[in-house]
Amino acid sequence: MQDWAVRRRGGRRSRMAPFVASTLMIGALCGAGAADAREPAARQPAPKPEMATYVTQKGDSLYNVADRYLRDPSDWYKVARINHVSAPRALPPGLKLLLPVPLLRQERPGATVVATSGPAQRAWQHGPYLPLVEGSQLVEGDSLRTGAEGFATLELPDGSHVRVPPDTELVITTLRKTVLTGVTDRVFSLRRGRVESEVTHATKPDDRFQIRSPSVVAGVRGTDFRVNYDNDNGSTAVEVVEGAVGVDASSAAPTPGVPLQASTQLVGAGHGNLTERGGAVGAPVPLLAAPSVIHAGKVQDDDTVAFDVKPVDGATGYRAVIGRDAGLVDTIRDVRSDGPHILTGALDDDTYFVRVTAISAQGLEGMPGTYAFERRRMGIGASGGAIDAHSYRFRWTVDRRAENTRFRFVLSASKDLRNPLVDRTDIRGGQVVVSNLPPGVWYWSVVAGQFDKGRYYEKATPVQSFRLGE
Repeated sequence: MQDWAVRRRGGRRSRMAPFVASTLMIGALCGAGAADAREPAARQPAPKPEMATYVTQKGDSLYNVADRYLRDPSDWYKVARINHVSAPRALPPGLKLLLPVPLLRQERPGATVVATSGPAQRAWQHGPYLPLVEGSQLVEGDSLRTGAEGFATLELPDGSHVRVPPDTELVITTLRKTVLTGVTDRVFSLRRGRVESEVTHATKPDDRFQIRSPSVVAGVRGTDFRVNYDNDNGSTAVEVVEGAVGVDASSAAPTPGVPLQASTQLVGAGHGNLTERGGAVGAPVPLLAAPSVIHAGKVQDDDTVAFDVKPVDGATGYRAVIGRDAGLVDTIRDVRSDGPHILTGALDDDTYFVRVTAISAQGLEGMPGTYAFERRRMGIGASGGAIDAHSYRFRWTVDRRAENTRFRFVLSASKDLRNPLVDRTDIRGGQVVVSNLPPGVWYWSVVAGQFDKGRYYEKATPVQSFRLGE
């Protein structure tokens, strides 16, 4: 016991003092205090704390182990008592030390903003909101909010992603990792709007990932799911794409380590549930199937990017989300439509991805279908007019000129341009003259073609018509 009283350099007080003063506290921690023995027999003993094991290495002392792993390094004496260590300055290699989990230090890692666009802001606790910057770190206590056209995606240290669509307010309530055990605890509070999460599968029983709204808490151990809180009516929708989500009332949030199967409702892949304000947690219902986009691979070359989907039975609307990557981490557009024709507005030329879902009468968003598409704007305008009684001139222009642009002119007596009277290809100029046409109604169109980066693009004008008198 002589080493207990050795003073640290610099004249610091003896380590014996806190050890002696805390003997009764340690007895309570270990369940061996004399005071507990005098309690009435009816009192239940306090549960023993969960223990983590650390195997000592060469050069370890109880002091540097406490510095590395305990919240309060002065708690080294509690570890000494539990493990019956009488020489804390010299620990033999290979010794298995038991460390109470409640005493372990917790790190507070950050969540990286990997993508943002439009109005998006952050604030810490009750501080002012400031612009959200890509590459910055959000930590426990930070709030994030997006405007009508704002988007943000967070990446957690384990590779999980949290996507924040427009008109959403989200708070990082808990973001911690326990040293030595590696257990993670991640809780996000959704105050309004929706959040979409792709969570890496939990590897430890006590790992926790929860999205909490004012009405429900949705917990997962690795899945792709969405939570939508309607601030107006207080309802919360949970939609599961992959894995399973345990849903409970917000007043009964499960603690770490509670299995999903113990949840009030277990919502599996392809299902969702809706919980009304003040009501019981909703039962799972099947989600609508993913819509099919008609001609998904066509080049989007009109002024407005638009998609047509095959109607889904039971759908009252559709949603299209556009991003620059297949995982939609970098999201730039989010629109809804009452019908299967979805207008998403203008975009710069590039390759994009669109995710389309159907929305049920309950307001639950269905399973997603994701498609790649190319945006390459090329406008072409054309007109025609008589030169004299025997000749007709057709002119056209394109707003995307290229040296290798070629034009095709087609003129026919049928609206579908079948069996054309004139079909001229590889025209380099911007006009053509046709003479000696018989009387009648004639239909025509011009097709512009260009090679760009090894790929051929073409755009046709709408079919126009004119009449030549008898």
